[in-house]
Amino acid sequence: MQDKIVLLVEDNPDDEALTLRALRKHNLANEIVVARDGQEALDFLLGEGAYQERDIQVLPQVILLDLKLPKVDGLEVLERLRREPHTRHVPVVVLTSSTEEQDMVRSYDLGANSYVRKPVDFEQFIEAARQLGLYWLVLNEVPYGRD
Repeated sequence: MQDKIVLLVEDNPDDEALTLRALRKHNLANEIVVARDGQEALDFLLGEGAYQERDIQVLPQVILLDLKLPKVDGLEVLERLRREPHTRHVPVVVLTSSTEEQDMVRSYDLGANSYVRKPVDFEQFIEAARQLGLYWLVLNEVPYGRD
């Protein structure tokens, strides 16, 4: 089985640190790649820009995607991923502080696999990240990246 990679797309340094801490504390991913804006996430996944030498056949087990991002927002990232044949089936969990109903509806319309609102409380945030990691990295199976 290939190493489990998580792509965390998050521009808030505090939320990034909390998510990384939760995933690493429970040894849920072999590698965590952080993209701090939507364009960097697309570049990583599509092998463009700074990532043009990256093997794009090596896909994350799950993408944790914030919606409110600089350069390219999360909904645009999601839309682009679902149009691309090789990223179409990568699980995407929208992990956001947005309470806008239209963001949730649009996320699912564009093919999000899950929509999770970030808890405000520190301990709840850590627990939410742990549970996301357990489900998407341990229990969920993907149609690619398996030996």
